[in-house]
Amino acid sequence: MAVTALGMVETLSIPLGILAGDFMLKTAQVSLVTAQAVCAGKYIVLVNGEVAAVQASVAAGVEAAGMKLVDSLVIPNVDRRVIAALAGAADLENVEALGVLETFSLAAAVRAADTCVKTAEVELLEVRLARGMGGKSFVTLSGAVAAVEAAVKAAEADEASQGMLSQSVVIPSPHPDLIRAVL
Repeated sequence: MAVTALGMVETLSIPLGILAGDFMLKTAQVSLVTAQAVCAGKYIVLVNGEVAAVQASVAAGVEAAGMKLVDSLVIPNVDRRVIAALAGAADLENVEALGVLETFSLAAAVRAADTCVKTAEVELLEVRLARGMGGKSFVTLSGAVAAVEAAVKAAEADEASQGMLSQSVVIPSPHPDLIRAVL
């Protein structure tokens, strides 16, 4: 199966999140990336696979979630660095600038991460999904100051994330101790 898309359903109900995940996996031939409870009583299901299958899967999950849906996404041609950043696989060498984007939904964080890496020459350090943060998530990225600024501005301007971005900063020449503490 060619993995070209990433899909996610985020619910404000653990039982309905599990039900959505079941619908997602039974509706189309996709692979489960993760399904788990996260802070603030949310539940997320991430799948990947061919674009049409992921679209069908997410649509089924959205329907199953009903009024408890927080957010959802389908990212065709997802950048491989997004998947690595979800696992926290970060390279801490030579951080010229640090960008941090905080989101109200987990899906918005994943979407912002993909937008950032497709906009500018930046490296994703981590996409942290609502663990110990009251349901919020954040993305950290690094690169040249101008590249990090361009990536953050592109994520802020993304219409699909409107209303789901909380705050963002770009820190030129961050202190090495801060980098280690953040990650």
